[in-house]
Amino acid sequence: MTLHTEWLRRALLATALTMAGPALAADDGKVANFLLDNGMEVVVIPDHRAPIVTHMVWYKIGSADEPAGKSGIAHFFEHLMFKATTNHAAGEFDRAISDIGGSNNAFTSYDYTAFHETVTPSALELMMSFEADRMRNLILTDEVIKTERDVILEERRSRIDSNPEAVLDEEVDATLWQNQPYRIPVIGWMQEMEQLNRTDAVAFYDKYYRPNNAVLIVAGDVDPDIVKTLAERTYGKVARGPDLPPRIRPVEPEQNTRRTVTLTDARVSVPSFSTQWVVPSYHTAKPGEAEALDLLGEILGGGTRSRLYQQLVVKQGIASGTGAFFQGTMLDATNFTVYGAPRGDAKLSDVEAAVDAEIARIVKDGVTADELEKAKARYIRALIFARDKQDEMANLYGAELATGGNVRDVEEWPDRIRKVTADEIKAVAARYLLLDRSTTGYLLPQQQAGN
Repeated sequence: MTLHTEWLRRALLATALTMAGPALAADDGKVANFLLDNGMEVVVIPDHRAPIVTHMVWYKIGSADEPAGKSGIAHFFEHLMFKATTNHAAGEFDRAISDIGGSNNAFTSYDYTAFHETVTPSALELMMSFEADRMRNLILTDEVIKTERDVILEERRSRIDSNPEAVLDEEVDATLWQNQPYRIPVIGWMQEMEQLNRTDAVAFYDKYYRPNNAVLIVAGDVDPDIVKTLAERTYGKVARGPDLPPRIRPVEPEQNTRRTVTLTDARVSVPSFSTQWVVPSYHTAKPGEAEALDLLGEILGGGTRSRLYQQLVVKQGIASGTGAFFQGTMLDATNFTVYGAPRGDAKLSDVEAAVDAEIARIVKDGVTADELEKAKARYIRALIFARDKQDEMANLYGAELATGGNVRDVEEWPDRIRKVTADEIKAVAARYLLLDRSTTGYLLPQQQAGN
């Protein structure tokens, strides 16, 4: 069981941006999409090259939907979903998957919680049966709550509190977001996690773990008609829950200050920085803006061909690492990030100044036609490789549908990318990447304190 920390969110984003295409299935199978009578949405992605199937259930509930003062309960409940139900003992689900040589896990992010299994096609109905069962039949005792609460508290200590980079990430998020719940860590604040109890868990379960708040993704060696029959036989028996209100969250106010967050720690050997801006996501942007931000991130710092890498690492030799990315798959407003770390005798301030200079060049002069076409080509070529990974395809569709999108949005994404112009990229850079509206985090070795 995992939560989507910053690096995991980046990985999912990278997957999403390289996988969309008009023929997403690896063979001639057509992606199918339908609703069960109880409101559960189903997407089937056929891929018959290997006798494997990825089965995922995505709930439209993440840490940004948590009640005030109950931070961490979405991730906490992800853990509780692996406990006993009225029909199965604790650990029975895991043992059943292990016995057939499959794998399973789960993750929590700001906007969703997902559970997944990879098994042979013959075990698909069994997976559906287990997942449908724990959707409504968990046994949540005080002892179960206490035991698993201790587990997540220790997880926070080991993953966050003992990791300087993770501690800084939390502080930067809490500074970047002034009103939006993305400012609260997915795992939760320790003092609130310690107070989570059975009453909180039951209320959360009853409200959100319902078929009409879930999306089923099945990718692999399956037939859509058979999947529909199996889904109706299992998930279809689960009663629909009350209709949930729209996911309307606090809106981020206009930001008009430059903020910095500095952490010095003896465990840090190489200093680094990251600068972030609040920008619209695919779900909130005006037409074309999110696609332009995507390509801006690719051209500026998307890999070894990017401006930042070529200038700072290859030509100037002052950076050991640098890059940029756009976190476009969020439900609400999101962030655009640049980052860097020095190499050899170079100073962190030199790297930061060089990154700022590359941004200023794009704001002033834009990007070249050649840069733009090559960036688009890299995205489209990546489709060939992405089609080989059915679990990543399931992730793409699940994340899109769990954050307000639909199958058509996924299929039309490449065409929207192809239409982006150099002027549109220059415009979003000038509109959003303003240093006097940014938040920068500095991670420094202890001896640099006060520098």
